[in-house]
Amino acid sequence: MIRDTSQQDAVIAPPAGYKLKRRALWIGSAVIVAALCAALVSTWRGSEASVNAARLRIAAVTRGTLVRDASVNGRIVAAVSPTLYAKAASTVNLKVAAGDTVKKGQVLAVLESPDLADVLKRETSSYEGLKAEVERQQILSRKQKLLAQKEADTAEIERLSAQRTLERYDSVGKVGIIAKNDYQKAQDALQSAQIRARHAAQAAVLEGEDVALALKTKMNELERARLSMEEAQRRVDELTVRAPVDGFIGTLNVQDRMVVAANAPLMTLVDLSKLEVEVEVPETYVSDLGLGMNAEITLPSGTATGKLSALSPEVVKSMVLARVRFDGEQPKGLRQSQRVTARLLIEEKPNVLMLPRGPFVESEGGRYAYVVRDGIATRTPIRMGATSISAVEILSGLKLGDKVVVAGTDAFNNAQRISINQ
Repeated sequence: MIRDTSQQDAVIAPPAGYKLKRRALWIGSAVIVAALCAALVSTWRGSEASVNAARLRIAAVTRGTLVRDASVNGRIVAAVSPTLYAKAASTVNLKVAAGDTVKKGQVLAVLESPDLADVLKRETSSYEGLKAEVERQQILSRKQKLLAQKEADTAEIERLSAQRTLERYDSVGKVGIIAKNDYQKAQDALQSAQIRARHAAQAAVLEGEDVALALKTKMNELERARLSMEEAQRRVDELTVRAPVDGFIGTLNVQDRMVVAANAPLMTLVDLSKLEVEVEVPETYVSDLGLGMNAEITLPSGTATGKLSALSPEVVKSMVLARVRFDGEQPKGLRQSQRVTARLLIEEKPNVLMLPRGPFVESEGGRYAYVVRDGIATRTPIRMGATSISAVEILSGLKLGDKVVVAGTDAFNNAQRISINQ
């Protein structure tokens, strides 16, 4: 039989005063626990709800430079992407396919327009006919000038003959050889010849001016016909569609041997040597935007900088289209219609109170924030200023170093005080 240790145990009496010390220790612990419980109960009584701190994001109010910006989405587009149109109703003969690389001046399509071809033939025929008429008018002008000059010369000869006859009568009339009546007839004949000669000379001058004016009129008609012919030739030449820039064929809007109307789009040519970013900006930011504003473009290969180069005057679905041009050398590896994001740098505000941006801006409308003190988040009215992608400016309601719940306030339900559990 195995014996136990009961025979080895002995009762030892406690030292004097042990029970009093143990009782005092128990009473002190109870008082501390009671105080903690009272404080906790008081805190819970002052708050409307309790939220675990792990569900919240708390940030401190700091002072610094706020870069006011706007994050927008965009896509890579060609700065030069002309769309080519049909100049007249015609049949299209395509010389390229979609995606083909072309050089400036290369023939892309030939349009067949019988109407324009007929117009060119008529204008050419009219021009050649007027050209022949001008040559005929030149010959007629010279002929008329000769006839007028001939009459003037004949009248001058008659005047000279009459003058010599009168001179002979003068020489013999003094000695009484010729009758006075014949002498007077000779004087009348000279005067008549002088008048005819003078009129013939003036008529010759007027005839010259008349034929010159008639020739000038024909020349003007010929010039109009030449301009009409050149215009018809230009319109026919435009039926040969050529590439205005180096690039590639982006979109074909027609098929080969297709009949198109005037001003119908044929194809789009894309010049990939000059690319830009087309961004969609919310209309709320438009009043703050200006040409030349800096921008940062996030690309798969890194970040590039640029400047706002164009801003559309039209609002479509609460968005305004804008163009951003790259600074310096264009990044490599870009593709047409590639999706990117951009950050428009609107302004910089130094030495301001600011908070990291969070859902509290939208949930509270920027009018309230929950300030954390001693484990209690208190709903406090604030006034915000400028906002950026990552921070907001605090104008009033908070001071430097205040801790604010910036995320997770959706569970507060606009309560005035919320207890935060660690």
